[in-house]
Amino acid sequence: MRILEWIWLAIQVAIGYNLVFPVLLLLIYGIRKAVKGRAAVNAQAGLLDYGIIVTAYEYTAQLPAVVGSLLQLRYERYHIYVVADKCDISNLHFPTDKVSLLRPEQVLGSNTRSHFYAIRRFVRPHSHLTIIDSDNLTDPDYLHELNAYFAQGYEAVQGVREAKNLDTTYACLDAARDIYYHFYDGKVLFGAGSSATLAGSGMAFTTALYEKVLGHLDVTGAGFDKVLQEGIVSRGYRIAFAEKAIVYDEKTTGSDQLVKQRARWINTWFKYFGYGFKILFKGITRFSMNQILFGLVLLRPPLFIFLLLSVAFMLVNVLIAPVLALAWLGALVVFVLGFYISLKSSPTDPKIYQSLVNIPKFMFYQLTALLNARRANKISVATRQENKTQG
Repeated sequence: MRILEWIWLAIQVAIGYNLVFPVLLLLIYGIRKAVKGRAAVNAQAGLLDYGIIVTAYEYTAQLPAVVGSLLQLRYERYHIYVVADKCDISNLHFPTDKVSLLRPEQVLGSNTRSHFYAIRRFVRPHSHLTIIDSDNLTDPDYLHELNAYFAQGYEAVQGVREAKNLDTTYACLDAARDIYYHFYDGKVLFGAGSSATLAGSGMAFTTALYEKVLGHLDVTGAGFDKVLQEGIVSRGYRIAFAEKAIVYDEKTTGSDQLVKQRARWINTWFKYFGYGFKILFKGITRFSMNQILFGLVLLRPPLFIFLLLSVAFMLVNVLIAPVLALAWLGALVVFVLGFYISLKSSPTDPKIYQSLVNIPKFMFYQLTALLNARRANKISVATRQENKTQG
């Protein structure tokens, strides 16, 4: 009986620490910042040569706007590669001196296959590459902001994906979630001495590192960014976070789209969360703060899962262990406070605050997505244009 009690307690600790872990990270970040001071970032670093890879699958409607945005970059040394996989490109026309429009003869059906299809057709040996989704718009200084971190010696950098649209409640809640993750899994995690998690787009690497990590693999389905970040951090590299390297990302607008997108993301977490144990163990054996913190973050379930489990554990403990119920309540309050801090520390549109009352409905649809997670890759193949790959 005693063993069962310890197992019950261990399960609660495994879930409950996720409520307070972001605030603990914030404390580590604050201490490091106070001890080391604010590092100056030189945004005027030398001009690197970028291959900008834009991947599209079946849908091309937004590509002219995407490419048009990239052509407005205040930068000289770059070339754009549009990989239009299984697309009709008869109506796509771009200036050939800056843009290569590539349509594979055979369907690739994979982000990384599209990336390497472009890499093998680089018009010159670009030292760096950056990956952009087929609906992303870029800030004119995007590449300059990336340069500042490459100039410091980093070989992988994640930028910020801000909301391009806040026209529905779901889009606002999707944006709120992104703000939370960018703050804690990007700015704070990197500032605490670890690595920013990858988001699937708005990210850049030295071409050599990208080829070293993924060149020998054939990653299919959602989650290539999970494989990529594991390969980078396991090798001892850090992924920098560039909070001013901004791409504008299309947010989920409808419930059906939300369910399909989240089912895909949930499926991806279950498929790859084991990487967290691998990286955590490496970090412990190597005394690497980068790997220890990153491994712990990868083990965290999706937000709605550990929040619902936390509430369930609190209610159960009201009946069997009231003191533990109070501990759960305190941890939930800490989480809410941490979530509020992330919104207040970021440029958050008032619409996003107003949308927060609809979180219960948002979580209901994510529960529906959980039920569809096992067949996520099958139901989402034809909706890759609207359903983003998430890091």
